[in-house]
Amino acid sequence: MSGHSKWSTIKRKKAAVDAKRSKVWTKVLKEVQVAARMGGGDPEGNARLRMAMDKARGANVPKDTLQRAIDKGTGAGNTDAFEEVVYEGYGPGGVAVVLECMTDNRNRTVSEIRHSLEKYGGNMGTSGSVAWLFKKRGIINVLKDAASEEDLMMTALEAGANDVRDDDEVWTVETDPSAFIAVQDAIRAAGIEIENAEIDNIPDNRVDVPDDKAESLLKMLNTLEDLDDVQNVYANHEMSDELLDRYGG
Repeated sequence: MSGHSKWSTIKRKKAAVDAKRSKVWTKVLKEVQVAARMGGGDPEGNARLRMAMDKARGANVPKDTLQRAIDKGTGAGNTDAFEEVVYEGYGPGGVAVVLECMTDNRNRTVSEIRHSLEKYGGNMGTSGSVAWLFKKRGIINVLKDAASEEDLMMTALEAGANDVRDDDEVWTVETDPSAFIAVQDAIRAAGIEIENAEIDNIPDNRVDVPDDKAESLLKMLNTLEDLDDVQNVYANHEMSDELLDRYGG
């Protein structure tokens, strides 16, 4: 779920991995399979597959399980007919929501999403209704004790990064999606350990959520994230850490 301080959101996602390991594995392996089907099974020539494999390794997916997903994608096994689809909507407090999905049954997926939105006071939007409020960005997090800001900035900017900034316990490097892998490789080549790296969907502006809408919004977003067909949930809410902790954001 993206929509607050990027690093605090990432930390919450990491903490939730152990509690939902089987569901996390299912989603990352689906991404690996689709990436392999679209661009082949060699990560050196398939940037999307490489990112998906990094995510799978970050979730501690076993090597043989990961390879089976690649083989499925390249046709060396029974291939599931997943397709990518994006849905948009609104949550409590007028928060914009974008959902990236992989599904083999659009009717099931849209029905589950609509139900989850409406249950907590949200509603489906039309295609393009809120997606324009977000922009894809590469986000790389480096713990502050892993590198100085000066060293990281020199390495990242020379490799094509747009920005390096102080973000709580980490330095956050932001890139265009097209430069994401090159910047990531340069940081690693410099001997700097990366704590987290992903392509995120960053809102241009954020909506302050009233206290009386916070619980229903976070319940809605968590319910959407738990749906099997939903890969990523993006929202443009702004909320205090106190409310996030209170309601499990």
